[in-house]
Amino acid sequence: MAAVTPVRVAVEAVLEHQIQEVTLDGHEIYVQPLSMSDNLTKLAHTIDFYKDESAEKGKPTSEGAKEVEDDKALATFQPSLWPWDSVRNKIKASLTEVSVLLDVINVAREKKYMVLDPVQSDPPDAKTAVQMIGKKKSLSAASGILASGADRLKKSQLEISANRGQQQDFHSELVRLRQNWRLKRVGNTILGDLSYRSAGSRYLHNGIFEVRKGEESSEGNESNSQSASKSSLQVLIPSELEGVSYIQVAIKKVQESQDVASAMLKIPTNLESSVPSDASWQHKLESAQNVIFCKELFAQLAREAVQLKSPIPHVVIGKQIISNLFPGVQLSIALCHYTGKDKKSQGIQQRPDHNHVLEHSLHQLLREVHYKNIHHPMPHPVTATLGVSKRRRLAGPCALSRQELVEMMQNQTLLEQIIDQAKHTVLRQRTMNLLDEIATITPDPLISNHWNSLSSALESTVKVNITSQGYDIVRSRIALHIGIDSIKAVCKDGRTIHMSYEEVELRDLILQQIAQHQITVLHNLSKMMSWQILSINFHTGVGELEPLGNASTVMMASPTGDRVLAIRSGPASGIQIALQSCPKTTGEANNVSLLNTSKWNCLGSAFKTINLQEMKGNTFVSKIELLLASLTKVGR
Repeated sequence: MAAVTPVRVAVEAVLEHQIQEVTLDGHEIYVQPLSMSDNLTKLAHTIDFYKDESAEKGKPTSEGAKEVEDDKALATFQPSLWPWDSVRNKIKASLTEVSVLLDVINVAREKKYMVLDPVQSDPPDAKTAVQMIGKKKSLSAASGILASGADRLKKSQLEISANRGQQQDFHSELVRLRQNWRLKRVGNTILGDLSYRSAGSRYLHNGIFEVRKGEESSEGNESNSQSASKSSLQVLIPSELEGVSYIQVAIKKVQESQDVASAMLKIPTNLESSVPSDASWQHKLESAQNVIFCKELFAQLAREAVQLKSPIPHVVIGKQIISNLFPGVQLSIALCHYTGKDKKSQGIQQRPDHNHVLEHSLHQLLREVHYKNIHHPMPHPVTATLGVSKRRRLAGPCALSRQELVEMMQNQTLLEQIIDQAKHTVLRQRTMNLLDEIATITPDPLISNHWNSLSSALESTVKVNITSQGYDIVRSRIALHIGIDSIKAVCKDGRTIHMSYEEVELRDLILQQIAQHQITVLHNLSKMMSWQILSINFHTGVGELEPLGNASTVMMASPTGDRVLAIRSGPASGIQIALQSCPKTTGEANNVSLLNTSKWNCLGSAFKTINLQEMKGNTFVSKIELLLASLTKVGR
């Protein structure tokens, strides 16, 4: 047999420690190994020092067994060597007693096995005096409770009867007040808040008011059924929020600015507009909140007026802001607050002309700011910053440039927005007045203006139609787009003309369109009457220079060619008509003529001016129609 080669196997202890805990991220926490002293202590605890094995060694088995039996016999008489043995015995005995008591209680509850009758003791001595005193005290306490309840019932009955007459229920009114206004209790005082901070306002005004219970009405007042119902709530408003406040916006010329300023500083006071002292709490709170809103609006406009940089600086004087719109036109914004305490100013005063639309726009602009402060655009990521618009969030994926980001961050202030709206209002009113003026002074042709009902605060559209009475087939149309400080005109032929805010440019355009319309109508009329158009020009460069625009001309020849009619229509000079006659030569002259062509047989004479005013007809086109018909008949 082959010799077996021994293989050495090294047995080593596992170095890995026992795992104590595995965290959520997968990290393992191991039990630290025992030190030498801890290991020695652990081994020492495993040794039973009370057992002596040395005495049993070397003894026979029978003797060892005999001693064990003796020890068992004496164990009942020897005290226990375990230190907690006495505690264990006491707990065991207590558990036994509790178990027995539980069995007794269960048996007593069933009432089938055991009936526990109370042990009758000797009756105590009767003490009638003490019993009477105790009954007396009990009856007095009960009577006091009944009396207090009756008093509460009487008060509630009085409140119900008062509700039917003059005074309303305090608690029901307080519930109605809590539904509409923010209230909180500080101690025994009920306070409310009138500010717009919950709507995103940054105006630092507390707007705190106090709510109290009103005075009860007397019997005499209760009997008066004709008097108005009184409120059981009493609302105390701060003195700076009392009265009536409103924002007044006016657009005036420079020469009228001083009068407007003085009129605005003298606030018109009407007794009907002031809040009476006996007004309802709802009316008082609404008026006070309106005062806060107007003060916040004016404070915002005044701050922007100081910070904005414009060619002509904005002026802030007291409670009035003055801004220049166009040369000679100013915008005035004033804060008017009337408390009714100034008795001298209660005379009847006329309120200066003001713009209701711009005042309403100011209120809408501030309410829009409040809305945007608490309503952020959705949807947006959960981790996104509040207040960032959707376009700014997409700036990275869309690769916007720095200039586009800067333009995106530039927002118009409230003052800039209201100034733009005021400019558009002034420019639109100027355009409207100019068109009405031209339509009034120009009866022929007819000018009709159609304003678009759907327009914005910064842009309006009007269509100007130019027609001749009785010849409505031919129309000239102009679409005017009125912006902030410019006007864009789109003509019928597709031309686009950009004009500034000056009235002269628009007047020049309208008058020139009227002159061109007259020539266009004559062009169509000549075709209907078989006249031949020799030349037509809408921008004539010869003749007298027109102060506004350019003149238009047309030359027409009769069907036989012996009459030539020249018409010139200018924006300022009006219409001028000239006629050229071509008399035929005699037959002898035709026989001796060296030329055989007939077009040289008649040569035109000098043009003669025709007085248009002496001609018959209601309109220019009707007069020209009669003239063409008569010339055609004469030629034949």
